[in-house]
Amino acid sequence: MPPTAFTTREYKLFPSPRNLHREVFAHEVFVPHPYALIDLPSFRLQGRYSLFAAHRLTDGKNGQLVTFELQADATRFSAEFTPD
Repeated sequence: MPPTAFTTREYKLFPSPRNLHREVFAHEVFVPHPYALIDLPSFRLQGRYSLFAAHRLTDGKNGQLVTFELQADATRFSAEFTPD
């Protein structure tokens, strides 16, 4: 069984069980809404992506971290995402 959580320099991450790819990609967007529903397939992204519940170590803020393979996908997500 893979580890349920892991720590990077900036975050403690808990992978979403719905992730197709369980890796942290180069382009990240921190969403400071830990309970917001994020339906990544509805954004029609071009590259790979992953979603994590996240605890930001610098300030102790909880939220979600969305990582993207492509910068264009990160930009699109940032522009279109609104928390419910």
